[in-house]
Amino acid sequence: MDELGETRSRFLALYDHLKHDLMHDADIEFTEEMRLRVEEILDYNVPRGKLNRGLAVIETCKALKGDELSEEQFFLASVLGWCLEWLQACLLVLDDIMDNSQTRRGRICWYRRPKVGLNAINHGILLKTHTHRIFRRYFREKPYYLELTELCDEVGYQTSLGQMLDLVITHEGKNDLSKYTMQVYRRIVIYKTSYYSFYLPVACALLLSGEELGKYNGIKEILIEMGVYFQVQDDYLDCFGDPEVAGKIGTDIEDYKCSWLIIQALKLADDDKKQILYENYGKSDPISVKKVKSLYQELDIQGIFSKYEAESYEKLLAAIEAQSSSVMQEILKALLEKIYQRKK
Repeated sequence: MDELGETRSRFLALYDHLKHDLMHDADIEFTEEMRLRVEEILDYNVPRGKLNRGLAVIETCKALKGDELSEEQFFLASVLGWCLEWLQACLLVLDDIMDNSQTRRGRICWYRRPKVGLNAINHGILLKTHTHRIFRRYFREKPYYLELTELCDEVGYQTSLGQMLDLVITHEGKNDLSKYTMQVYRRIVIYKTSYYSFYLPVACALLLSGEELGKYNGIKEILIEMGVYFQVQDDYLDCFGDPEVAGKIGTDIEDYKCSWLIIQALKLADDDKKQILYENYGKSDPISVKKVKSLYQELDIQGIFSKYEAESYEKLLAAIEAQSSSVMQEILKALLEKIYQRKK
């Protein structure tokens, strides 16, 4: 097993430990039925993803230390990493309800499971509150506890605003597709994706390593741009990716999403093609979806994406190599390589 595989294995091994902590919380009078339900919620939603955010905390801590982590350091980095995976699970459970999604991570969405439905709203909130319980148990006596909790609360707030903006713009777009612009798109993506998916794992690792976040504003901007690039990839895969590989069926066209693809199409389309988009975008019937996808192909959106991806990679790489810290260069390059030309 290579080093990354060993790290992932050790990280996964901690999941059951944290789950046990939550299900046997001395402050809560759990019934057996409650425990079984909590276990079902957790097992279905928390450990099933790529675990990129959680593992990024550990890998960043390793790079900052410049050596192998001690058992305690690895444990705390893993606990913090799992808190981010819990947060990710919360956001996905709720996001799937709002987007009326069908599948997630290769399986039916949690809210579509028998006897779940809109109870999933409560489950999503429960997943978020679990992060606070874990924080308090393992980090309350640490000097960085307050800054860590404030950081996570701030990013949670930013992500919620991004989701709200996404829903507001989608509602407005149903009346006027011209409201879908790159400026609006970037604002949604930065708040909804960049902060929690890219900045948060690295910032958490910096605090855990005793660093001051104020010294690293330059890398924050790079991580935010990396998040935008990541979301553009996500939009592309939603339309052109293989659902078997991606683990979900794309619904951005049906859901009238302010997607990078529709913005590019609106830029390139003549009046006749725009009329096709206005008449078919946001409709769930297969014929309308096919018309939109056919128009995307006619406008060579796939080729435009390939060019965008290559240019984004070069720009991010140049920004990373301009950093004075070789350690931060290593951390940022590792994150970039992990997502470059991804298929899921």
